[in-house]
Amino acid sequence: MNSFRMIGAALGGPLGEPYATAGALTWWAQTTPPEGTGILDFFLRSGPMAKIILAILVAFSLASWAILAWKLVQFRRAEKHSALCLAAFHRSKRFSEVNAAGGKLFASPLVGIFQAGYAEIDAQIKSARSSATPSGVNPEAGYRIRSLASVERTLERAANSELSELTRATSFLATTASATPFIGLFGTVWGIMVAFQEIGLSGSTSLDTIAPGIAEALINTAAGLGAAIPALIGYNYLANRLRRLRLKVHDFSNEFLNLTERNFR
Repeated sequence: MNSFRMIGAALGGPLGEPYATAGALTWWAQTTPPEGTGILDFFLRSGPMAKIILAILVAFSLASWAILAWKLVQFRRAEKHSALCLAAFHRSKRFSEVNAAGGKLFASPLVGIFQAGYAEIDAQIKSARSSATPSGVNPEAGYRIRSLASVERTLERAANSELSELTRATSFLATTASATPFIGLFGTVWGIMVAFQEIGLSGSTSLDTIAPGIAEALINTAAGLGAAIPALIGYNYLANRLRRLRLKVHDFSNEFLNLTERNFR
């Protein structure tokens, strides 16, 4: 009320408090923007095409955020289980002990690689011990494998399968990052076309005439960038973490082959 008195005094001079209050209310009404003139209000008055474009961009954004959250949880669990798997692999003296411990570390890609290599070694040993004599058992064969290259190919196939599982759905982030700016640009062009069409129909360049089209252009441009930028950052972040996991998988496969060559050849 004191501010109203000061404003009213400035407007009406020494005419008393009623005039001060009336002058303040008049000034307040003149300086307050009318309702329904915000950019969102103008956008709501736009045509269906702008709303469809915005809905597509929102769908892309929500899907990319959901995939990013899922992948962050998956990568964190994979890295944690991989560290535990490597500790068990270095601590154990037998492959059977590592194989038993791997059942609890299902999120690690190293577990699937180890199990595939272990199964190949076991199959080769059983084949070598059973096919050398008429009785079906060759005690001199011992724990020996016939082909180290077969083990290597098995490890490679398992590594590709595990890494493919980790990269699943990440391509959608790249698609969002590359496609949504152009979808937003289409909304920009469409909004400008709508604005020029309204100018041509009404013959006026007032704000009420061009505002819905400009609102379409601005909001769809912002929505396209808002969907693309987080998707691009998330994709690059996941690609960096995947690169580290790929190196860890490669090192583990080589270490597994070295142990196999020393102990089963």
